[in-house]
Amino acid sequence: MDIKRTVLWVVFSLSLLMLWDAWTRYNGGPSLFAPDAAKQQAPSQATTGSVNADIPQSSAKPAVAEASQVPAGPATPASQAEVITVTTDLVKAEISTAGGELVRLELLKHQDANDPTKNVVLMETGGVRTYVAQSGLIGGAFPNHRSIFTARPGTRTLDSGSSVSVILEAELNGVKLTKTYVFKRGEYAIDIKHEILNATDASITPSVYLQLVRDDSKLEGDSMFYSTFNGPAVYTDIEKFRKVSFEDIAKAKNPPNAVGDNGWIAMVQHYFVSAYQPDGKTPRELFTKKIADANLYAVGAIMKLGSIAPGANAEQSGKIFAGPQESSNLEKFATDFDLVKDYGWLTIIAKPIFWLMEQIHQILGNWGWTIIVLTILIKLAFFPLSAASYRSMAKMKLVTPKMTAIRERHKGDAQKMNAAMMELYKTEKINPLGGCLPIVVQIPVFIALYWVLLASVEMRNAPWLGWIQDLSTPDPFYILPVIMAVSMFIQTKLNPTPPDPIQAKVMMFMPIAFSVMFFFFPAGLVLYWVVNNILSIAQQWAITKKFTDAKA
Repeated sequence: MDIKRTVLWVVFSLSLLMLWDAWTRYNGGPSLFAPDAAKQQAPSQATTGSVNADIPQSSAKPAVAEASQVPAGPATPASQAEVITVTTDLVKAEISTAGGELVRLELLKHQDANDPTKNVVLMETGGVRTYVAQSGLIGGAFPNHRSIFTARPGTRTLDSGSSVSVILEAELNGVKLTKTYVFKRGEYAIDIKHEILNATDASITPSVYLQLVRDDSKLEGDSMFYSTFNGPAVYTDIEKFRKVSFEDIAKAKNPPNAVGDNGWIAMVQHYFVSAYQPDGKTPRELFTKKIADANLYAVGAIMKLGSIAPGANAEQSGKIFAGPQESSNLEKFATDFDLVKDYGWLTIIAKPIFWLMEQIHQILGNWGWTIIVLTILIKLAFFPLSAASYRSMAKMKLVTPKMTAIRERHKGDAQKMNAAMMELYKTEKINPLGGCLPIVVQIPVFIALYWVLLASVEMRNAPWLGWIQDLSTPDPFYILPVIMAVSMFIQTKLNPTPPDPIQAKVMMFMPIAFSVMFFFFPAGLVLYWVVNNILSIAQQWAITKKFTDAKA
């Protein structure tokens, strides 16, 4: 067995695997590295005004939350609605009195990927997508997200204060619902409280629901070489974190419905997320569903309030998160909420890597230099393995003429040729897998780092130097991919030339193939590979020279 062939096939197979994974997810298939990836479809036609979505209905079944159709009657006319705009230091939010919905949310610290002069709009209606947060009461003819609310007057900007409140009221059949949003300085978490007053002469048993409703379009398009999860997620202490694709919801395939006294729901996309976390140990049902007769999907929670006597009141509180997937903010919002930052199946390795990156960034203050220092540290950690691999390759390079002679001598007799090769390895004290196994051990770390750099919103709009002003987008002048191709070509020259002419041609072609792929990768990922290759070249050259001098 030829070591060069082994190394070649390991690298080539891994590359094909990653390309196939990205291609299938880009075209709607499941991911090998990030399970439950959603099928990406074309943007749907957005609705205007209040979104005509189903009102969830609490189920009598103990482990399933079902949704009912919207009650008969026309939708609330948008002309009757007032839109209240709230501005903080981080967000600009719009709340409609038609249903008390959060209908638009703009992130003031994050620029749009296609137009840097504009900010990211996470939630909206009437534009290129539909994405809203709805809430109300079920269990009777009570106020819900189809009702008209009245807004109390008040301040709508932070100014010198630390928070802004929006209070909305609606009454139906003697039941009054007061909905309060509280926006705070420096936070993407929005407090939301539902207060219910029973002004009837009979007891009522309402439940509060909150659902995130959106279509299956993406905020930012993925490259054909990589794709990220886009869809709902549900978390409970028992079932832990679960993602579900829009396609699975449409097919009603294994929807992650759950009943308990804990958990949260979320709508996840690349770099950003919205979520709802009810306070305390309130009994709740978590559900996902497709809105009937619309290209809309919902993930939500139903909180049971119990019986409310005549003249009595009850309340239910929680928090809405709507913002970037910054680890520091995610960890503060809810238990394991940082899992929405999609690191795939290597999260256990990826999270420590990102933690190390954060520590380095606190010192350097630049994510580009952070990537370089991290690459050096990882290279140092794997130095003994890499050295073993390069020593094996150096030995193999020295005996390449003998291997070529054996191939020529036993041409046409594979059995004798393999026996002669094994005898040569034994005589020269060469392990034919010595250059391969150290590489295999490092592969999980490389894949984990790949997902860290791809999933981290901290890289978005983060400059490095000169022409690289956004590490999350491809190099605008393709300088890094070209350097990457050159470094791979140099590595090919340092490696022993395969005796097989076909293998030799494939090895010469690989730098070109890889460079084409890296033209479309984010600059941060390419920067990592360039630095890693340069360090590998230096290490391999030094070890090869040592063995060559010793042989001479």
